[in-house]
Amino acid sequence: MELKFKKVSDFKRGIQYDILVDAYSFDKKYYEEGHLRWRENDDFFFDNPHIADMCSVITTLNDEAIGFVNWDPRNFPEYAIIGDNCIISIHNGKGYGKLQLQEAIRRITEQGVKTLFVSTNNDLVPAQKNYESVGFKRLDNSTLAQWQIDQNGEIYYRFDA
Repeated sequence: MELKFKKVSDFKRGIQYDILVDAYSFDKKYYEEGHLRWRENDDFFFDNPHIADMCSVITTLNDEAIGFVNWDPRNFPEYAIIGDNCIISIHNGKGYGKLQLQEAIRRITEQGVKTLFVSTNNDLVPAQKNYESVGFKRLDNSTLAQWQIDQNGEIYYRFDA
């Protein structure tokens, strides 16, 4: 099996949306809360391929898209925020999410960014473990206030390169 990381522009519009729908199929509430934003984000990346290819990567296994991660570059080089990050359900628990996240960190830090932030929901324990496995540290309330982050029921993490 061959794992590769490819440009978003190598795929058709809707790929990120479809991956998110599959990845969050285990709980209808995630679809209900996110599907409009997922579609908007997918459209944004395909309307702006130069941004998509700089700020997102699609993970493939034997040339089949199995996941993706994207990040927000608007605060470069001070920091970056990881956005959507997921692997389709059939490939959960196989280590692909960790490899995907490591690839995103590599690409972001190559652009001179030393601090990354990411958030996840309180009930997504596998995501929490994934972030922690690559060196993200959970933020406490005083740090959240310092960075002016509104918690909104999520867990926030920071990674320092």
